[in-house]
Formats: sequence, structure tokens, C-alpha cells
Amino acid sequence: MSYVITSVHLMIYSDDAPATRAFLRDVLGLTFVAMKEAEMGEEEWLIFRTGPSELGVHPTFSVWEGKEYRHPRHHSLSFMCDDLNATMADLASRGAKFVGEIEDHGYGLVVMLEVPGADPVQLYQPMHPVAYNLVH
Repeated sequence: MSYVITSVHLMIYSDDAPATRAFLRDVLGLTFVAMKEAEMGEEEWLIFRTGPSELGVHPTFSVWEGKEYRHPRHHSLSFMCDDLNATMADLASRGAKFVGEIEDHGYGLVVMLEVPGADPVQLYQPMHPVAYNLVH
């Protein structure tokens, strides 16, 4: 029997899970399935479809253009879009708030998106080749 990875499951740990879920549902417009979890003390958990995804692996230490970069081991979550300005305008019309201005990080145009009850999440327009549209 052959087993295949079918998707990636992402998690946001939130101080206000209902507010974070409402933001993902109502502001970002992500579709979802609902799941009852009585033993967890909550009425309903929402599991969101996030669409195409890709996974990158970055080193915890590197040297680029003579500068050293060190990062602790960790995982990170980003939302990608085709047009950052248009996406920001659309999300702002639904109540989204952003931290700072758009910055060019080399790999893409980046802004941080505030998420109620959780840390901000990177929203970016990639300027690198993307893998999410490759055929399996």
C-alpha cells in the first residue's frame, strides 16, 4: 500500500479563538467545515480551507552578501496573494488592519496583517518562483 501526503495542516494558537475564527471566516472569507468539540469546552471549531500551499525550508544560519543571518528554529505562517495593494484594499474594506507599510523584502512585497487574538501574520506578493501551482 502506498501513502501520500495530501495536504498541510496549519495551526494558529490564539488568546481569543472565537475572534480569530470569525476574522478568518468573515474578513479573509476562508471557507470552512465546522466540528463539534464538547470535551474541549467550546461549541464549535472551524477548520478552514486555505487553498494552494507550498513549504520552504530555511537555514537557521546563513551568510548573504557578507552579512550573517541567525534565526532560532521555528515554524512560520504567511498568506500569499497576486496583488498586494488590491488584496489589502479588499481586506481593509472588510475590517482588516495592517501593521506598518508595504516593504520589499527581496523575495516579495510584504505587510503584516493583524489577526484578532493572535500574532500578526505576514501577507505577501511573491517575487520568487512559486510551487503552489505545480501539478502533483
